[in-house]
Amino acid sequence: MPEQKWPQRLWVVRHGQSAGNVARDAAELARLSLIDIADRDVDVPLSKLGEQQSRALARWFRAMPCAQRPSVILSSPYVRARETAQIIRDGAEGSLDEPALVLDERLREKEFGILDRLTKFGIKEKYPELSEQRQHGGKFYFRPRGGESWGDVILRLRSVLDTGTREYRGESRLIVSHQVVVNCFRYLLERMDERQILELDRAADVPNCGVTAYAFDPARGKNGKLVVELVNFVAPLEEAGATVTAAPDIPSAPKP
Repeated sequence: MPEQKWPQRLWVVRHGQSAGNVARDAAELARLSLIDIADRDVDVPLSKLGEQQSRALARWFRAMPCAQRPSVILSSPYVRARETAQIIRDGAEGSLDEPALVLDERLREKEFGILDRLTKFGIKEKYPELSEQRQHGGKFYFRPRGGESWGDVILRLRSVLDTGTREYRGESRLIVSHQVVVNCFRYLLERMDERQILELDRAADVPNCGVTAYAFDPARGKNGKLVVELVNFVAPLEEAGATVTAAPDIPSAPKP
């Protein structure tokens, strides 16, 4: 039997609701062009509800047997993701082995370039030619000036997976990141194609603090593989009475 390269378990979680999600909702409701938030996208914190959602998820992880909990937490360095990860880690306080918290810039939000802070109304108003280009070519390969395509995000996540096989093989790993990143991990781990991932994205937004989970199955494939167990799981939030939210992250362009 070859050495296992995959984690024993992998959870991929979107951060809790952020102040940016709240600002975006208000701007879209008022049909404004620009989202009214002064912080850099990197610095947008959790909302009070986002903190509540994160604490609910922390309690869910804490209720697991110690041997099944994450041994390492990898997080986007963006404040809203880092705060979510820290709340989950703090929830492990008192266990014999608190998980290490590692910030990794490759897990950052998709970069939106010149579309940053614009609502769907603002994009059509300010950059109608880009809106048309995006509709024609599809969002998977569309790269706004100064920003990234989904393919660009997937490229850096391939590197994250390669690092994991070198440094965290056989461990239980938790990744805290952003909506597009969660979907791009699913693209890689579930071996999707462009059509499949975009259909999934159109169907629903990834809920804040939603859990997508994988477990290693040595009987699958040539050398074993990760098998999906949970997708956008929000029961921990519902059981704790925390409101479930699923708004897109603030700078995102409209869905086709």
